[in-house]
Amino acid sequence: MIEIVGIRYKRSGKIYDFDASGYELNINDKVVVESDFGLSIGTVVKTKTIIEAYDRPLKKIIRMATEEDFKVIEDNKKLEREAYTFCLERIQARGMQMKLICTEATIDRKRIIFYFTADGRIDFRELVKDLAAQFRTRIEMRQIGVRDSAKMLGGIGLCGREFCCSSFLSSFEPVAIKMAKDQELVLNVAKLSGVCGRLMCCLRYEFDGDIKEIPLEDEVVPIELDIPNDIKDEPITAILSSINKELPEEDDNENNKEDLSCKQDEIDMETTDEINEIEINEVKNKESRDKKIEKRHFKKRRHHRI
Repeated sequence: MIEIVGIRYKRSGKIYDFDASGYELNINDKVVVESDFGLSIGTVVKTKTIIEAYDRPLKKIIRMATEEDFKVIEDNKKLEREAYTFCLERIQARGMQMKLICTEATIDRKRIIFYFTADGRIDFRELVKDLAAQFRTRIEMRQIGVRDSAKMLGGIGLCGREFCCSSFLSSFEPVAIKMAKDQELVLNVAKLSGVCGRLMCCLRYEFDGDIKEIPLEDEVVPIELDIPNDIKDEPITAILSSINKELPEEDDNENNKEDLSCKQDEIDMETTDEINEIEINEVKNKESRDKKIEKRHFKKRRHHRI
């Protein structure tokens, strides 16, 4: 028998199952767990459930979060701000066409993650060298889509409320222009698009029909760079030379992953083109009707004169 609980790392983030054997946990309890990035603090959002077996090995809860853990989190925020500022300076100095969104550091400071957006593929190997030399820890550059960017930054939508994605949506569902058509909404790009520039997620809320799955690949598999523990205390020149040997070569698989990240953008471009085409047709039809009406009025005035 296995006792599992649902834990979420961030507000409106995905929920992950953990083995809670030996712990009495309640909703909103803070615990320290091991995530894919390292040690993190999570919040219990699902009560304990007992099952006979699980389809994959479950990670165990390490311990309950203490005051020292929360102090470390506050200290890490200073490191994250420092990393963000330094990375932004290096991006501007190198003239890289990318937008830095935010940074995140694990509790043990063994990894710093940099989230960014870009129109295409970015060669950030030299940037990673600068970051690794400055912070002497594991560096991960993660390219995300505009939807994930809006989810991380948050904001106020056109409705005057907080973004759905940053307040309660844990994942992005496919949204199509067919949903707006079936709800008899005005097919206007400005009114149907959110702050992120994509179709608003709320178009799906009142759609009752079926729709074919639309692939959504906003995330790109990150490229990681690790600094071995045995060289962390060496001079910067030695670190850089070691990093240069371990840099991965570009291959076709990475290209394929980058291609997947463009699928959603292509879908949204096609949707925008479809809306523009509909608007153009509506304008043409209106102009044609106006001309016919004007022609009839002209004939009537001419008849009265005769």
